[in-house]
Amino acid sequence: MEERTTLKKSLKAHWVWAIALGSSIGWGAFVQPTTWMSTAGPMGVILGFGIGAILMMLIAVSYGFLIKSFPVSGGEFAYAFISLGRTHAFISGWFLTLGYICIVALNASAFALMFKFVFPALIENLHLYQIAGWDVYGMEIIIASVALGAFGYFNVKGSGISGRMQFVFCTIMILSIVTITFMVGGQPGAGLSNVQPFFPGDTTAFAAIISIVAIAPWAYVGFDNVPQAAEEFHFSSKKAFSLIILAIFFAAVLYSLMILATAMIRPWEGLVSESHVWGTGAAIEDLLGTMGLVLVVTALTMGVFTGLNGFIISSSRLLFAMSRAKILPEAFSKLHPKHKTPYVGIIFTVIVSMLAPWFGREALLWVVDMSSVGVTIAYFYTCYTAFSLFKTKKNADFDERKHVISPMKKMISAIGMLSSLVFLGLLLIPGSPAFLGVESRIALGAWVGLGLIFYLIKRTEFNKIPKEELNYLILGSKEIEAKNRT
Repeated sequence: MEERTTLKKSLKAHWVWAIALGSSIGWGAFVQPTTWMSTAGPMGVILGFGIGAILMMLIAVSYGFLIKSFPVSGGEFAYAFISLGRTHAFISGWFLTLGYICIVALNASAFALMFKFVFPALIENLHLYQIAGWDVYGMEIIIASVALGAFGYFNVKGSGISGRMQFVFCTIMILSIVTITFMVGGQPGAGLSNVQPFFPGDTTAFAAIISIVAIAPWAYVGFDNVPQAAEEFHFSSKKAFSLIILAIFFAAVLYSLMILATAMIRPWEGLVSESHVWGTGAAIEDLLGTMGLVLVVTALTMGVFTGLNGFIISSSRLLFAMSRAKILPEAFSKLHPKHKTPYVGIIFTVIVSMLAPWFGREALLWVVDMSSVGVTIAYFYTCYTAFSLFKTKKNADFDERKHVISPMKKMISAIGMLSSLVFLGLLLIPGSPAFLGVESRIALGAWVGLGLIFYLIKRTEFNKIPKEELNYLILGSKEIEAKNRT
């Protein structure tokens, strides 16, 4: 049996927390508040994100247990293999790869969009063409590509550098958001009275809250970057659960502060009706002047940088793990001769993401909408695997190396499975508040079709690998006998 390639243990606990939090808070927290408030009102958004955070924490119980038991790169790909075998591992990994790379691409696009708001004369140069009503400019493609290239370079240089940068970016982002909230609250004419009415007049409070709960998998995606980095923990994997819970909690607080800050500036219904390109940025600049704009641009930049960095780490580790299991070409599991990072996966992620700005923002949003489906499928696999390994009592198939007696955790993982199915239903059932648009459904169908073709080509070769060898390549132990049905 060939020797298994492993990654260097260089990530500290506070860096991993920053990877989870920074990946969860991206461009949306700063660009979308007026859009969300138009749908649900300030209180609807805050309650929706609060309920979403609690549901994500229930799902995180399964993640915490599996990271502690199986601290390997690949995360949900490895977990699906443990409980359901190689075909489901491929499905989980395929959908998750899509989700991660889409989010890298969207963060790069959001960075260029911010420049478009702050320096319109600079960006609106080199007009190329229009896609779905969106003008594509050469300058925004250059800016997005430079950002991607820079983060690709830092990630190739080592996870220590990218982890340290992530923590610094996160700290600046948190301080900027807190400062904005207090500065807005202290201005004459601004304040909590502007937050009323709490919900829009044209919908019920329940429908408003549910429309935001439906996007929770998208809003909090990022905490699941922790298992992708598990093989590189320079600390006990037992800490992973508390790091994830803290990251989700802080993400919910930061989302709520940005909604509150935007709504307090002036009566929110008037602000929403003005339909600004970037409502939050325009409102903060009106109230606080250049200093306010600098703060919100700093926070947005840090949110974009943490998203870019976190998801480049995760997508490259997922590609590395799938390659190590011989599902993807061998090149993805090669390590850089000097820095010992999975550099081919990093370069691949960056290059694919560089294609996105050429298609315009509207086209990109279609793909990102359906990437929520991929992330939710990965959540389901994780909760199902934890459910299968938690036991209510010792029975004939109880194995001390894998199973844990915990009826409460088994119930929580079942709730996590149910939550994942509810999220999936909200995205895929016609008439639901978060039902995918026709373009997103077409993009999803294309990705499923591509995955099916790829799997059929690789199936014979993949199925020839002995089960014991796959256990070793994916989980890192010749002894662990995964409960997989091949």
